[in-house]
Amino acid sequence: MTQNEYLKMIDEVIQNGPYSDTWASLSGRKTPDWYYGGKFGIFIHWGIYSVPAYGNEWYSRNMYVRGTKEYQHHIETYGNHKEFGYKDFIPMFKGERFDSAAWVDLFEKSGAKFVMPVAEHHDGFAMYDTEFNRWNAKNMGPKQDVVGALKAECEKKGLVFCASTHRAEHYFFMNGGRTFDSDVNDQAYQDFYGPAFYDEKLDGNAVHLTTESIDTIGPDEAYLKDWLCRTCELIDKYRPKIVYFDWWVQNRAFKPYLKKLAAYYYNRADEWDEEVTIDYKHNAYPPETATYDVERGALDGISPVPWQTDTAIGNTSWGYIENNDFKTAYDIITTLIDVVSKNGMLLLNVGPKPDGTITDEETDVLLKTGAWLAANGEGIYETSPWRIYREGLHKADSGMFSEGKIAYDEKDFRFTYKKGAVYAFQMKAPTGETATIESFHSDRCGCGVKNVTVLGDGIVKDFMMDGKGLHITLDKKSGSEFPVCYKIELE
Repeated sequence: MTQNEYLKMIDEVIQNGPYSDTWASLSGRKTPDWYYGGKFGIFIHWGIYSVPAYGNEWYSRNMYVRGTKEYQHHIETYGNHKEFGYKDFIPMFKGERFDSAAWVDLFEKSGAKFVMPVAEHHDGFAMYDTEFNRWNAKNMGPKQDVVGALKAECEKKGLVFCASTHRAEHYFFMNGGRTFDSDVNDQAYQDFYGPAFYDEKLDGNAVHLTTESIDTIGPDEAYLKDWLCRTCELIDKYRPKIVYFDWWVQNRAFKPYLKKLAAYYYNRADEWDEEVTIDYKHNAYPPETATYDVERGALDGISPVPWQTDTAIGNTSWGYIENNDFKTAYDIITTLIDVVSKNGMLLLNVGPKPDGTITDEETDVLLKTGAWLAANGEGIYETSPWRIYREGLHKADSGMFSEGKIAYDEKDFRFTYKKGAVYAFQMKAPTGETATIESFHSDRCGCGVKNVTVLGDGIVKDFMMDGKGLHITLDKKSGSEFPVCYKIELE
């Protein structure tokens, strides 16, 4: 199908469906039950950038920005940018050990309920089979439809399939190559490197300030139409239950196309009888038209509507790099608890190696998280917030890119609620055989306690509520390196 034919079809679907391309029509969308109840999903950044394995997943941009460590590393390791550019990593990106069944089996064991591969990163290389981009994993590199293979395995395992596309930022992403003699300027590769639109405001580190603003330089109409068609093709071909966008789509130029995209997607979902949503950052979409996402950060309280945070096990890069620094399973579990207590969901990223294997460090974290969820997931899945989300002094900082290690102690608790029970997570397991939850104060709690149990390996010998809180006595010391969950059944 040509671009014009696809654009015509998009208009027809919008005209004939219940949703039109206006914020008024798109508002009032309910968060999908499977998403809200599932709470925990896996993000996957796998692409060409895993081959140089240096810096971070932005290697394709930074290797063309003079003065960066990636620029110098590229020259020293691969030669000059005209003779060996980013495109030349594609034959090295073989994915010879990629096993979609093994990946999805690991994700299932982690306790995740949905899976979201990055279908196309900012570098413009599609990890799926597409008519609109010959630079894709089915034709080159692994020579497999990676996204399609993951979707098929997710359906076998009962995990919900989602997809992320970062195509929007490709408009300018490798524009540093315009400033010197590089292969970005070779006309033979323009359909790969894209417009690589250059402006001083989109140069180097300035790009972060420029792209944060809704009113600065945006893409041209030709690129926006191309972006819309590619995204709708991804939706039609793979039917993801979430479409996730990265940051630049909040630019004013995208607004008419965001409306069209949402109307098309939601109308298609109605045809398929599926619950879907869009994940967005900043102010790309108004509230209740899609699901707000906070990258590597948190909100500072209980949100009135469901939201999401996305973070990576790798601290330095979302994609595979050598010598990455990794979060621990404790970091991930406490993040999950904190996010869920505030009415949120967690999307956790892994960055596989170029051969298609997942690192030992990430595998270990996923398996430990899954083991903890197997014992404590009752207090996570299908829950909603309690009247307060926390007790104790230590809390996560709010906002994008605000994450960091939190030194929780035994007085730190997080709370969720389900079916007449409050689940109180002690963020650091007790060193003794007793715990006190001060929020259950007999003078102010406003509720009685019928029974208290501890999830997992432990027995509550006794409990008592008085003016200082709910006092719980266990049959033994916890001995756990992870949070402990008390199920408090209300009278």
